[in-house]
Amino acid sequence: MKRLFQVTAGLLLLAAACKPLKMDVYEKNLEIPGHNWAYDYQPSFEVNILPEDTANLYDIYVNVRHSDAYPYSNIWLLVGTRYPNDSIPKEQRVELPLADINGKWHGNGIDDIYEHRVLIQQKALFNKPGTYKFTFEQNMRQNPLPHVMNIGLRIEKAGKRP
Repeated sequence: MKRLFQVTAGLLLLAAACKPLKMDVYEKNLEIPGHNWAYDYQPSFEVNILPEDTANLYDIYVNVRHSDAYPYSNIWLLVGTRYPNDSIPKEQRVELPLADINGKWHGNGIDDIYEHRVLIQQKALFNKPGTYKFTFEQNMRQNPLPHVMNIGLRIEKAGKRP
């Protein structure tokens, strides 16, 4: 009986390993060199969308981690998106609010470090399978932008497509 269970469990694991899992959540965070984000440092994130992933809607977030010494209440980004089999990225300017009008940080903080997850697109569609590339460029007047520690991308399933 024990041997039968082991063989069955092994076969199930093998079968599961053969078929890639559908994307429920993608998340990756990258460190900003020296915690000073220069214009020419443009972190990028590649997300592989499988054919079955195109049947879902996704919420897209930007993760920001900074110290309490960050001098602004927001951050402006240029978000570039390159679609599969497309050589020219689409670009949009996005504001990420980080603090309220009184200067209180929105994110979660431990000591003098704050983390934010800011929604930039709700119920996004990935119409075709393939590799999507997202690029973030800081678009503030100050260069380099001090006290930014990490920047990241999070994509999570938001439900079935209508």
